[in-house]
Amino acid sequence: MRWFDFVGLIGVFLIVLTYFLLQIGKIRSDEVSYSFFNALGAGLVIISLCFDFNFSAFIVEFFWMLVSIYGLIKNFGKR
Repeated sequence: MRWFDFVGLIGVFLIVLTYFLLQIGKIRSDEVSYSFFNALGAGLVIISLCFDFNFSAFIVEFFWMLVSIYGLIKNFGKR
């Protein structure tokens, strides 16, 4: 496994873990942590895609990251 594959794997793990925590009620979708870990995970996957590009995966992760960043901005705007 190359280093960028490992980085992408960590990103996938963060996205899946965050979604799992949401489903079991440990976090809420309006919390900063939910948006932060989704954005971070998508960003890590995008880094891995820069070395082994897949257009469809890039589009999904790019928009996943954008929506998560929007959630962060919205959440910080409440404070």
